Amino acid sequence: MRPTREQLAAAGGGEIDDVLAPGLKVLFCGINPGLYSGATGLHFARPGNRFWPALHASGFTPRRFRPEEQRELLDLGLGITNLASRTTARADELSRDELQRGALVLTEKLARHRPRWLAVVGITAFRTAFGRPKATVGPQAEPIAETRVWVLPNPSGLNAHWTPTALGGEFRRLRVASEAEDHSQ
Repeated sequence: MRPTREQLAAAGGGEIDDVLAPGLKVLFCGINPGLYSGATGLHFARPGNRFWPALHASGFTPRRFRPEEQRELLDLGLGITNLASRTTARADELSRDELQRGALVLTEKLARHRPRWLAVVGITAFRTAFGRPKATVGPQAEPIAETRVWVLPNPSGLNAHWTPTALGGEFRRLRVASEAEDHSQ
């Protein structure tokens, strides 16, 4: 069901639930929910968002999941959260302070749930939230709350300079690294 224009407008400032459990392999972290996600209660729900195709293209999922199947990710050791919980039309509506407060909340989630990897989808938001202005896409040298960190490109359709193939390839690099870690334990 596609939300109406009125439902989208009413979704601003809301929140959606995390898909989270202790001991996940990878916790994917969006910047914040968009209005479409807020109206549906589903992560990466807007048609055209490339998160779900990239997740499948990378081999994290055996098929392309739909947003309404997000809870099935838990069975694969995967989860989803956000840096900032407030729904907005655009991520640039978030203040630096809001992202930094979100980083503190996220750090507490990591300490409590202890995923092996945190995958932040959005380099600029990661740099701002965690005060790491020189961070690049890929694995990060410093963990957060003992969780290894990988920064991925934002899968939004607005981030068009990352093609679907390149996006899937970057997600695949994370999957390969996370599986190599599984085999070494």
